[in-house]
Amino acid sequence: MNKAIVASALGLMGAAVIAVASQSALAKDINATLAAGHPPVFRWVKHASKTFIPAVNKALEGSGHTIKWKEQYAGSLAKVGSVLEAVEEGLAEVGLVSTVFEPAKLSVQNVTYYTPFTSTDATAISKMIDDLHRTNKDFQKTWHENDLEYLGAGIGIDDYLLMSKFPVKSIADLKGKKIGAPGPAVNWLKGTGAVGVSGNLTTYYNEIKTGVYDGVIVFASPALPGKLYEVAPYITRIGFGAQYAGGIAANKDWYDAQPAVVQKALKSAAEIDRVAYHKDLEATVVKFLAIMKSKGATVSDVDENFRKEWAAGMDNAAKVWAANLDKAGKNGTAVLKNYMNAMRKAGATPVRNWDQE
Repeated sequence: MNKAIVASALGLMGAAVIAVASQSALAKDINATLAAGHPPVFRWVKHASKTFIPAVNKALEGSGHTIKWKEQYAGSLAKVGSVLEAVEEGLAEVGLVSTVFEPAKLSVQNVTYYTPFTSTDATAISKMIDDLHRTNKDFQKTWHENDLEYLGAGIGIDDYLLMSKFPVKSIADLKGKKIGAPGPAVNWLKGTGAVGVSGNLTTYYNEIKTGVYDGVIVFASPALPGKLYEVAPYITRIGFGAQYAGGIAANKDWYDAQPAVVQKALKSAAEIDRVAYHKDLEATVVKFLAIMKSKGATVSDVDENFRKEWAAGMDNAAKVWAANLDKAGKNGTAVLKNYMNAMRKAGATPVRNWDQE
């Protein structure tokens, strides 16, 4: 009997050793580079570093897996508008992809930029688009077509403003003026008499200073750290609305090769990032406008008639955008209606119902 007990004990010890060895074999360090075109002074990059990465690491505690992160920001690996390609090609495993600068490759993700004057609630818009990524195959498909897996952390952008070298008291004041705007937002200037020029935050300051632009369509949260009030001191709150501008995505081949626990950690961390980012954003917009005003900027609001006049003078770029996507087999009209219906259901009152015209 003693021999049997000893044999049994040795057997259990052997099984335990095998189990530990198997777990050790499965456990691994994972190398991952996180890239962003913008510098950490911009809130979404700051939270990728300070919120997303720590949340992934915490979720993996005790799993036997760890990720060793290398952070490449401010265009050190990929410039603004090139992060998608960097992640797609495997130069970075994860990236902050600015969908607003990928209107062709990430067409449906730009629905908010074709529907201005819909809502000023960045948190609601971001959550709405992230939810659509989970439930709408058209949103998922565009990422997969580019060999990317969308993780989340939707970047909501606070209500867009017009910052200019000159005061704006009527739409006629814009005639002949060169105004920089991001991606599809150039469409917002049609019908105003202004000359829209595609641009991005990393170059706005110098381009206004050197006369390339007379003003820019921008939002308050980066305008202060970017010191745009120094070169464009007239801040006009038009009410263009909040927007969805991108999120965190991973190289799909890399993502698919990861254990389920790592995949889950990446997506749960992205949701934590989205919530933290928007909580931070909501607390600073009013504060930043006040600071810019204290530094000499003139902040003014237009009335509802001005807003309606501006919106009425625009082409319905949303309908054209949706029709072109339909022709390309991307269900643009369905995406447009889905988004606008969701926003109205959430309480938004669009100045124009772009999908119903």
